[in-house]
Amino acid sequence: MPATASTGLDADFYSFQDLLTPVERDAALRLRDFMEREVRPIADDCWERAEFPHRLVPGIAATGVLGAAWPESRRFPNRALFRGWAALEIARVDASFATFVGVTSGLAMGAIAVGGSAEQRERWLPPMGRGEVIGAFGLTEPLAGSDTARGLRTTATRRGGTWVLDGAKRWIGNATFADITLIWAKDVDDGRVKGFIVPQGAPGFAAVKIERKQSLRGVQNADITLTGVEVPERDRLQRVDSFKDLAGVLGPTRIGVAWEAVGIALGAHEAAVRYAREREQFGRPIGSFQLVQQKLAENLADVTAGLAVCVRVSQLEDAGTRRDEHAAMAKAFCTARMRDVVARARAVLGGNGIQLDHGVARFFADAEAVYSYEGTYDMNTLIVGRAITGRQAFV
Repeated sequence: MPATASTGLDADFYSFQDLLTPVERDAALRLRDFMEREVRPIADDCWERAEFPHRLVPGIAATGVLGAAWPESRRFPNRALFRGWAALEIARVDASFATFVGVTSGLAMGAIAVGGSAEQRERWLPPMGRGEVIGAFGLTEPLAGSDTARGLRTTATRRGGTWVLDGAKRWIGNATFADITLIWAKDVDDGRVKGFIVPQGAPGFAAVKIERKQSLRGVQNADITLTGVEVPERDRLQRVDSFKDLAGVLGPTRIGVAWEAVGIALGAHEAAVRYAREREQFGRPIGSFQLVQQKLAENLADVTAGLAVCVRVSQLEDAGTRRDEHAAMAKAFCTARMRDVVARARAVLGGNGIQLDHGVARFFADAEAVYSYEGTYDMNTLIVGRAITGRQAFV
C-alpha cells in the first residue's frame, strides 16, 4: 500500500526525513496525507485525459507549500531542505501536479520575489501563496531553449510609461489558465533581458494548449504569441535588468527539479516493490527471485544517492553558499538516476509496466520531460564542466 502520513517512507533508507525540524516534519506529513487522499485516486485518469484538476488548488494551497520560501507568503518557518522534501512528496504521487506547483510557486513567485519591487511582492505573493492567483513563467521560445541567454527573440519596446511586447514562447506550463504569466523579453534599446507581469486576457496575448504530449500530460503547456502586448512600467519587474538577474531565479528551482526527480524515482520504486510482493510466477511472489531483488536494490541505492545529493545542495542553499554548478550537478545527476530507476521499475512489472493501473507507466513517461526541463542534462553537465576546468564549452 502507498505510504500514509503515519507510516513514513520505506524508501527513505537512510532516514533523511529525520533532518527536518518538527514543524517541517508535521507539514510534510500533512502534505503527504493530502497527496494520498486527494491526488493519487485521480492522478491516472487526469493524466490519461490530459487534464489538470483545478479543484485541488485550494487544497494544495492550504498545506502551505505555495510560496513557502518568501516572507510575504510563508505560513510557517521552513528551510530549503523542507521545500525540497515537499517537492519530493508531491512528485512521488504525481509529477504533473509537482510541475504545476513548481511553476507557480517556484518560477513565477520566485521571479516576483527575486526580481520584483517591495510593492510587487506585496501585491502578488500573498494571493499566489493562497492559490488565488496562479502564475506561469514564459522564458523558453520556439527557437530558444538552451540558448535563451543569447538567443531570446521576444522583444520589449518602451513607449513612454508603457512597454510593448512582441514574440512567441513555447512549452509554458500553466499558461492556458494562469492568471499572470512572467514574460521574459529583450529590451530593443539596451539588449538586456527584462521581466514583465502579463495578465491572462491582455490584448495581443494568446496561449494555445500543446496537444499530443506523451509526458506530463496533466501539465497544461502552451504556445504563447505576443502581438503588441502593452504592459505598464509598474508591471515590469523592477529589480531585473539582465539575464544574470534572471539566473537568480533558476538556481533554486533547478534544485527543486532535482528533488522532483527523486520523488518520481521513489514513486516508481514503491510501485515496483508492491508489485514484486503481490505478483506470483512459478508458484511464488516474484520478489523472491534474485534478479528482481537486484533491480529493487539498485533502485533503492539510486534513490538514496539522489536524496543525499538533494539534501546536501539544499543545506548549501540554506547556508547561502550554493553555487550555480551545485544546482546544475544535482539536477543532472538526479534526473539521470531517475531514468534508470523508472526503467528498472518498469522491467520488474514486465508487460504490466506499460499500463497505468499498475503505478509505474505514468512515472516512466513523465521522467522524460523532467530529464529535459529546467536545463537539459547536457547543459547542466557543461555548467559543472566549466566549474571544473575554468573553460566554457557551450559554443
